[in-house]
Amino acid sequence: MRLSVIIVSYNVRAFLEQALGSVRRAMEGIDGEVWVVDNNSSDDSVRMVREKFPEARLIANAHNPGFAVANNQALRQSAAEFVLLLNPDTVVEEDTFHKCLDFMDAHPDAGALGVRMIDGSGRFLPESKRGFPSPWVAFCKTAGFSALFPKSRRFNGYYLGHLDEHSAHPVDVLAGCFMLIRRAALERAGLLDEAFFMYGEDIDLSYRIIQAGYRNYYFPGARIIHYKGESTKKGSLNYVRTFYQAMIIFTRKHLSGRRAGLFIGMLQTAIWLRAGLTLLKNAARLAWMPLVDAALVYAGLAYLKDFWANYYYKDPYYFKTPVLWFNFPLYTLVWLLAVWLNGGYDQRYDLRRLLRGLGMGTVLLAAIYGFLDLEYRPSRALLLLGAAWSALALTGLRALLHFAEFRNFRIGRERVKNLVIAGSPGESQRVLGLLNQAGVVKNVIGTVGPSRLSPGQGSVALKVHPGAQSATSLREKNTAREQIASSDPEMDHQSRIPALPGGLEEAVRIFPVDEIIFCSKDLRATEIMDWMTRLGPSIAYKIVPEGSQSIIGSSSKDEPGELYTTDTRYNIAQPGQRRNKRVLDAGLCLFLLPALPLWLAFSVKQKLLLANWWPVLRGRKSWVGYAGEVFNPELPRLKPGVFSPLEGLQDLSLPAPTVDRLNFLYAKDWSVWTDIRLINRRNARNRQPE
Repeated sequence: MRLSVIIVSYNVRAFLEQALGSVRRAMEGIDGEVWVVDNNSSDDSVRMVREKFPEARLIANAHNPGFAVANNQALRQSAAEFVLLLNPDTVVEEDTFHKCLDFMDAHPDAGALGVRMIDGSGRFLPESKRGFPSPWVAFCKTAGFSALFPKSRRFNGYYLGHLDEHSAHPVDVLAGCFMLIRRAALERAGLLDEAFFMYGEDIDLSYRIIQAGYRNYYFPGARIIHYKGESTKKGSLNYVRTFYQAMIIFTRKHLSGRRAGLFIGMLQTAIWLRAGLTLLKNAARLAWMPLVDAALVYAGLAYLKDFWANYYYKDPYYFKTPVLWFNFPLYTLVWLLAVWLNGGYDQRYDLRRLLRGLGMGTVLLAAIYGFLDLEYRPSRALLLLGAAWSALALTGLRALLHFAEFRNFRIGRERVKNLVIAGSPGESQRVLGLLNQAGVVKNVIGTVGPSRLSPGQGSVALKVHPGAQSATSLREKNTAREQIASSDPEMDHQSRIPALPGGLEEAVRIFPVDEIIFCSKDLRATEIMDWMTRLGPSIAYKIVPEGSQSIIGSSSKDEPGELYTTDTRYNIAQPGQRRNKRVLDAGLCLFLLPALPLWLAFSVKQKLLLANWWPVLRGRKSWVGYAGEVFNPELPRLKPGVFSPLEGLQDLSLPAPTVDRLNFLYAKDWSVWTDIRLINRRNARNRQPE
């Protein structure tokens, strides 16, 4: 057997489907096998592989043992002359495997090989070739010198910036997302070190392959798309800890003496520095908007205090000092907390959420106001004026921020992005249907029909509209637009997507195209990558795999991939709703403290409340969770619940499919009131006479 491809997957079903589709094409004409090792994904990846890729040999783990362990599971069972470790968030060209195997045959000293990687916008990924992380290399990378001097041998040894990215070179380290290994070299170097859970195992294996007498090669003659960021979030503390801990494991394993001690000290220092910077960055990203809002609200209240004292009371000293250190901070805190709970900071330019939060905060403050001591009740008018000022000021701030970002004041009415679909009429119509089902609003400029140009040019040609000319001047551009707007004999009358005149490059030049969706059923991966590279990163690119219900892309190497999918949108899976559920759980726990006698008096299940109060407060449980055993693997994971959607229905003998449907509806339509209603239903049932 010639080639074994091994893919380890964890909760990236849509990306895995696309990767396997590209691998299926690339394996044509090769005697080989494909292994998929699933590390206990909860997104139905296993079923997708079994149904859509029955030729793949599947290992479904009951837990997540880590990247190295999972790869080794398949490596021990594979039997090919070459093995390829491949990430699930990749797309390979149709001839990638053929080219790589030919290169390995021509270079018997090659123990392993990596290829030229580009991100989802067509930009070269410098981690395609790397050097060993010596203390100096690590220092330059951590200190930012690598970014300042990207072509320097001395300062950018981490990415080997001095080596031409378009030429083949022996290199120190290959990326584990695409690592083609000669079986003979693997047998001499050994399998992946399972001490590495994630990160570092590729550096360690690359080092051991060289120690075994082979070379690692960077080969730019083949390309892949690597979306990155799918298995981990690079801005998280977990990423910082895992990455640098992997470097420490590598150092302790391969270095010794004073050099190793120095390097480990540097890495441990880097962990604390990067963790601190990550915390500050994440805190600044989350807190800057509320802090600016708080400053605006408080400043407005301070001005209104002086204004109202002079205008209404005719006494500039009417309001006492407590209004500054008690009332105004209280008002500001309650208003902003209400905005936060209503999702006003999740969607910055959603004025509806903002004003709803301010309104709810004002009602709450009005209720609190009546319970305050007379000394802390300066004026109801000041509270109402403050509410009006907050609504005006915070709306104005968002309008200015919206203008700075989008150069218009159409806040709440975002410009619909212009889209071109590159594919056959049938696939273009299917893409349009997927967008509609997913609720994605786009301005579809037109569709591009696939066509093969000269060999090796990998390109796409638009179906030429009768009589269309190359439009470069403004007059010609207007003419082209009029041609498309007019009756078009080549238009797909069912989907109403016109076939654009001219070529794809010409369409991008004529129209303000924001996004292109490529149909992989009609276009080879090579063609798609050529167009991404040719048109540049100013356009967002996405790919719809053949037969898939998802449209996949990425605009940045540092951000997770972007996904349009027709999969069910679960309210409970949204970050804002998860936060609200946690706030509700904690709030009910705190409410139980002073109201405990009342709850015990009216609840037959007082032991249930007392036994679960502390686990819910700590976040180990939730007051409401799923009922019974969850059979639907697509449901978002929740903490075990004290109550469930079955409240009030326990007397009924419900079949498993009905319970599963109740769980589905609970997750899909969840709101704060859902949990309140279910908890109240339980207590209402308990109060009924026996």
